[in-house]
Amino acid sequence: MVEADQRFGGRDALGPHGVMLFFVSDAPAEPHGYRLHTAYRLWLASPDADDLPQLLTELDGVARANITRAASLQRRWHPVGPDGSMVNGGDMSLPSGSTYIGVGASTLDSDQGRWYQLARTLRDLPATGRRLSVFDLKGQAYVLLTDGTAMHIDRDPHARLGVDGIRCNRTLDPDRVTYYNRHEHLTEDGDDATRAVWRHLGVLHYTLTAHLHGRPA
Repeated sequence: MVEADQRFGGRDALGPHGVMLFFVSDAPAEPHGYRLHTAYRLWLASPDADDLPQLLTELDGVARANITRAASLQRRWHPVGPDGSMVNGGDMSLPSGSTYIGVGASTLDSDQGRWYQLARTLRDLPATGRRLSVFDLKGQAYVLLTDGTAMHIDRDPHARLGVDGIRCNRTLDPDRVTYYNRHEHLTEDGDDATRAVWRHLGVLHYTLTAHLHGRPA
Protein backbone atom coordinates (compact mmCIF):
# COMPACT_ATOMS: atom_id res chain seq x y z
CA MET A 1 0.00 0.00 0.00
CA VAL A 2 2.68 2.48 1.03
CA GLU A 3 5.01 1.52 -1.81
CA ALA A 4 2.19 1.73 -4.35
CA ASP A 5 1.43 5.22 -3.10
CA GLN A 6 5.06 6.35 -3.19
CA ARG A 7 5.56 5.01 -6.72
CA PHE A 8 2.21 6.19 -8.10
CA GLY A 9 2.55 7.99 -11.42
CA GLY A 10 6.20 7.00 -11.91
CA ARG A 11 7.77 4.69 -14.46
CA ASP A 12 7.94 2.00 -11.78
CA ALA A 13 4.35 2.47 -10.54
CA LEU A 14 2.78 -0.64 -9.04
CA GLY A 15 -0.46 -2.31 -10.03
CA PRO A 16 -3.17 -2.70 -7.39
CA HIS A 17 -2.87 -6.45 -6.83
CA GLY A 18 -0.40 -8.84 -5.22
CA VAL A 19 -0.21 -12.59 -4.64
CA MET A 20 1.34 -14.11 -1.51
CA LEU A 21 2.64 -17.61 -0.85
CA PHE A 22 2.78 -18.79 2.77
CA PHE A 23 5.26 -21.31 4.20
CA VAL A 24 6.18 -22.47 7.69
CA SER A 25 9.39 -23.89 9.10
CA ASP A 26 10.09 -25.59 12.40
CA ALA A 27 11.15 -23.13 15.09
CA PRO A 28 11.01 -24.75 18.54
CA ALA A 29 11.91 -21.48 20.28
CA GLU A 30 8.84 -19.71 18.86
CA PRO A 31 5.60 -19.67 20.92
CA HIS A 32 3.78 -22.04 18.52
CA GLY A 33 6.83 -24.02 17.43
CA TYR A 34 7.00 -22.66 13.89
CA ARG A 35 7.94 -19.56 11.91
CA LEU A 36 5.81 -18.09 9.12
CA HIS A 37 7.45 -17.08 5.83
CA THR A 38 5.73 -15.01 3.15
CA ALA A 39 6.91 -14.52 -0.41
CA TYR A 40 4.93 -12.29 -2.73
CA ARG A 41 4.51 -11.30 -6.35
CA LEU A 42 3.75 -7.70 -7.36
CA TRP A 43 3.24 -6.32 -10.85
CA LEU A 44 4.11 -2.99 -12.43
CA ALA A 45 1.11 -0.87 -13.34
CA SER A 46 -0.36 -1.73 -16.74
CA PRO A 47 -3.77 -2.58 -18.19
CA ASP A 48 -2.85 -6.28 -17.88
CA ALA A 49 -2.12 -5.84 -14.16
CA ASP A 50 -5.65 -4.55 -13.40
CA ASP A 51 -7.47 -7.88 -13.71
CA LEU A 52 -6.86 -9.97 -10.58
CA PRO A 53 -8.59 -13.18 -11.78
CA GLN A 54 -6.55 -13.01 -14.99
CA LEU A 55 -3.31 -12.56 -13.05
CA LEU A 56 -4.17 -15.62 -10.97
CA THR A 57 -4.92 -17.63 -14.12
CA GLU A 58 -1.60 -16.61 -15.64
CA LEU A 59 0.29 -17.53 -12.45
CA ASP A 60 -1.38 -20.93 -12.46
CA GLY A 61 -0.27 -21.42 -16.06
CA VAL A 62 3.29 -20.44 -15.12
CA ALA A 63 3.26 -22.90 -12.21
CA ARG A 64 1.97 -25.75 -14.37
CA ALA A 65 4.52 -25.06 -17.10
CA ASN A 66 7.38 -24.95 -14.58
CA ILE A 67 6.23 -28.18 -12.94
CA THR A 68 6.13 -29.93 -16.30
CA ARG A 69 9.47 -28.52 -17.43
CA ALA A 70 11.23 -29.49 -14.20
CA ALA A 71 9.75 -32.99 -14.31
CA SER A 72 11.06 -33.47 -17.87
CA LEU A 73 14.54 -32.70 -16.51
CA GLN A 74 13.96 -34.99 -13.51
CA ARG A 75 14.01 -32.03 -11.16
CA ARG A 76 11.51 -30.71 -8.64
CA TRP A 77 10.29 -27.16 -9.11
CA HIS A 78 9.65 -24.82 -6.19
CA PRO A 79 7.60 -21.62 -6.58
CA VAL A 80 10.17 -19.52 -4.68
CA GLY A 81 12.93 -20.67 -7.01
CA PRO A 82 15.74 -20.45 -7.70
CA ASP A 83 14.60 -21.68 -11.14
CA GLY A 84 11.32 -20.35 -12.49
CA SER A 85 10.49 -18.31 -9.37
CA MET A 86 6.89 -17.07 -9.16
CA VAL A 87 7.71 -14.33 -6.65
CA ASN A 88 9.71 -11.10 -6.63
CA GLY A 89 9.67 -10.03 -2.98
CA GLY A 90 9.41 -11.12 0.63
CA ASP A 91 11.13 -14.25 1.90
CA MET A 92 13.01 -15.27 -1.21
CA SER A 93 15.15 -17.80 0.66
CA LEU A 94 13.39 -20.41 2.80
CA PRO A 95 14.87 -22.65 5.49
CA SER A 96 15.35 -26.27 4.52
CA GLY A 97 12.20 -28.30 5.13
CA SER A 98 9.80 -25.36 4.86
CA THR A 99 6.23 -26.39 4.11
CA TYR A 100 3.74 -24.66 1.84
CA ILE A 101 0.55 -23.84 3.77
CA GLY A 102 -1.40 -21.53 1.50
CA VAL A 103 -1.83 -18.69 -0.94
CA GLY A 104 -3.37 -15.24 -0.72
CA ALA A 105 -4.35 -12.39 -3.00
CA SER A 106 -4.19 -8.78 -1.82
CA THR A 107 -5.76 -5.82 -3.59
CA LEU A 108 -5.95 -2.07 -3.09
CA ASP A 109 -9.31 -2.00 -4.88
CA SER A 110 -12.22 -1.82 -2.45
CA ASP A 111 -15.78 -0.63 -2.11
CA GLN A 112 -14.29 2.88 -1.97
CA GLY A 113 -13.29 2.52 -5.63
CA ARG A 114 -10.46 1.36 -7.88
CA TRP A 115 -6.93 2.02 -6.68
CA TYR A 116 -5.97 4.31 -9.56
CA GLN A 117 -8.98 6.54 -8.91
CA LEU A 118 -8.39 6.62 -5.17
CA ALA A 119 -4.67 7.31 -5.49
CA ARG A 120 -5.41 10.40 -7.58
CA THR A 121 -7.74 11.76 -4.90
CA LEU A 122 -4.87 11.65 -2.41
CA ARG A 123 -3.08 14.22 -4.53
CA ASP A 124 -6.03 16.55 -5.06
CA LEU A 125 -6.32 19.45 -2.67
CA PRO A 126 -9.81 19.18 -1.13
CA ALA A 127 -12.07 22.20 -1.19
CA THR A 128 -12.72 21.72 2.53
CA GLY A 129 -11.37 19.48 5.25
CA ARG A 130 -8.03 17.74 5.53
CA ARG A 131 -6.14 16.05 2.74
CA LEU A 132 -6.50 12.27 2.77
CA SER A 133 -3.49 9.99 3.08
CA VAL A 134 -2.97 6.45 1.91
CA PHE A 135 -3.68 5.33 5.48
CA ASP A 136 -7.28 6.45 5.04
CA LEU A 137 -7.86 3.92 2.27
CA LYS A 138 -9.22 0.42 2.54
CA GLY A 139 -7.68 -2.78 1.23
CA GLN A 140 -8.69 -6.41 1.13
CA ALA A 141 -7.17 -9.86 0.94
CA TYR A 142 -8.31 -13.40 0.17
CA VAL A 143 -6.54 -16.39 1.75
CA LEU A 144 -6.75 -20.16 1.20
CA LEU A 145 -4.84 -22.58 3.44
CA THR A 146 -4.06 -26.25 3.01
CA ASP A 147 -6.20 -27.23 6.02
CA GLY A 148 -9.31 -25.94 4.22
CA THR A 149 -9.40 -22.52 5.85
CA ALA A 150 -10.64 -19.59 3.75
CA MET A 151 -10.39 -16.00 4.98
CA HIS A 152 -11.45 -12.65 3.61
CA ILE A 153 -9.83 -9.65 5.26
CA ASP A 154 -11.37 -6.22 4.78
CA ARG A 155 -8.93 -3.66 6.14
CA ASP A 156 -10.79 -0.50 7.10
CA PRO A 157 -8.69 2.08 8.98
CA HIS A 158 -11.85 3.83 10.13
CA ALA A 159 -13.78 0.78 11.34
CA ARG A 160 -15.29 1.07 14.78
CA LEU A 161 -13.41 -0.44 17.70
CA GLY A 162 -13.69 -4.23 17.82
CA VAL A 163 -14.40 -4.68 14.10
CA ASP A 164 -11.39 -6.44 12.59
CA GLY A 165 -12.87 -7.06 9.13
CA ILE A 166 -11.96 -10.76 9.14
CA ARG A 167 -14.43 -13.32 7.84
CA CYS A 168 -13.44 -16.97 7.98
CA ASN A 169 -15.13 -20.25 7.12
CA ARG A 170 -13.67 -21.70 10.33
CA THR A 171 -13.38 -20.43 13.87
CA LEU A 172 -10.32 -18.35 14.66
CA ASP A 173 -10.57 -19.51 18.27
CA PRO A 174 -8.90 -22.96 18.56
CA ASP A 175 -10.70 -23.60 21.87
CA ARG A 176 -14.19 -23.43 20.33
CA VAL A 177 -15.57 -26.81 19.30
CA THR A 178 -19.13 -26.10 18.22
CA TYR A 179 -20.59 -22.81 17.05
CA TYR A 180 -22.67 -21.32 14.28
CA ASN A 181 -20.56 -19.81 11.50
CA ARG A 182 -22.44 -17.67 9.01
CA HIS A 183 -19.32 -17.59 6.83
CA GLU A 184 -19.15 -21.37 6.40
CA HIS A 185 -19.59 -20.98 2.63
CA LEU A 186 -17.41 -17.88 2.36
CA THR A 187 -15.91 -18.69 -1.03
CA GLU A 188 -19.38 -19.02 -2.56
CA ASP A 189 -20.67 -15.71 -1.17
CA GLY A 190 -20.39 -12.22 -2.61
CA ASP A 191 -20.85 -10.75 -6.06
CA ASP A 192 -19.61 -12.19 -9.35
CA ALA A 193 -16.26 -10.40 -9.12
CA THR A 194 -15.61 -11.70 -5.59
CA ARG A 195 -16.51 -15.27 -6.51
CA ALA A 196 -14.24 -15.04 -9.56
CA VAL A 197 -11.28 -14.17 -7.34
CA TRP A 198 -12.03 -17.10 -5.04
CA ARG A 199 -12.42 -19.45 -8.01
CA HIS A 200 -9.14 -18.53 -9.71
CA LEU A 201 -7.25 -18.36 -6.41
CA GLY A 202 -8.57 -21.85 -5.67
CA VAL A 203 -7.23 -23.21 -8.97
CA LEU A 204 -3.76 -21.83 -8.22
CA HIS A 205 -3.92 -23.18 -4.68
CA TYR A 206 -4.91 -26.62 -5.99
CA THR A 207 -1.95 -26.66 -8.39
CA LEU A 208 0.57 -25.68 -5.72
CA THR A 209 -0.85 -28.00 -3.06
CA ALA A 210 -0.98 -30.98 -5.40
CA HIS A 211 2.61 -30.39 -6.47
CA LEU A 212 4.21 -29.48 -3.14
CA HIS A 213 2.23 -31.93 -0.98
CA GLY A 214 1.55 -34.63 -3.53
CA ARG A 215 -2.18 -34.31 -2.95
CA PRO A 216 -5.02 -32.00 -3.98
CA ALA A 217 -6.11 -29.04 -1.86
